[in-house]
Amino acid sequence: MEGNEITMIDQIAGFIQNGGIFMGIIFAVWGIGIAIALERFRRLSKGFDVDGASFMNEIQRYVLSNDIQGAIRVCSGTSAALPKVLKNGLKRANQGTEQIQNALDATALEVVPKVERRLGYLQLIANILTLFGLLGTIQGLMTSFGALDSIDASQKAEFLSKGISTAMNTTFLGLLTAISIMVIHAFLTSKADKIINEIDEFSVKLLDLLGTKEKSEE
Repeated sequence: MEGNEITMIDQIAGFIQNGGIFMGIIFAVWGIGIAIALERFRRLSKGFDVDGASFMNEIQRYVLSNDIQGAIRVCSGTSAALPKVLKNGLKRANQGTEQIQNALDATALEVVPKVERRLGYLQLIANILTLFGLLGTIQGLMTSFGALDSIDASQKAEFLSKGISTAMNTTFLGLLTAISIMVIHAFLTSKADKIINEIDEFSVKLLDLLGTKEKSEE
């Protein structure tokens, strides 16, 4: 068992070493992508996200009980994106519908870019990883073909085969890391879209709720 593990480690080390300098570049770029992904996951999962339906139900209970300040306090108890937007709408609950709408829209315009921040970099990094993989392969092939003149004719086929195999290592690693970043990007984008969609949905519902309450009081 231990011998197999050592052999696997040696194979991985040999794979990376044979790939040349671009293997290190690909790992460095991939590391940057993973760091961005981890930061975005933490922010989108624990910083900006909230159970929108449950949160809105709680806000609705306060509003229907004519306790606007209580609803504002609930919104102040979290740094999530949706409560921040609704809080500014609630602060203008005693004003007209247009003023409430303006407050909701203005806060949404402030919050949404923060939710989407750096997600575009992940897509760029995935493309860069693919291109570095191809570039490493081209560089490896150029090196292999350039060295053919100094190789004995009987060994050229074997040398070229080995050189091409080594050159393809960077393409393999580039595609593998690019795919992983693309999958992470799709996952994080779906979380960001969920947060933004809830902001749109529940902002409209809060506006309608406050408008209905105002009419009932009249």
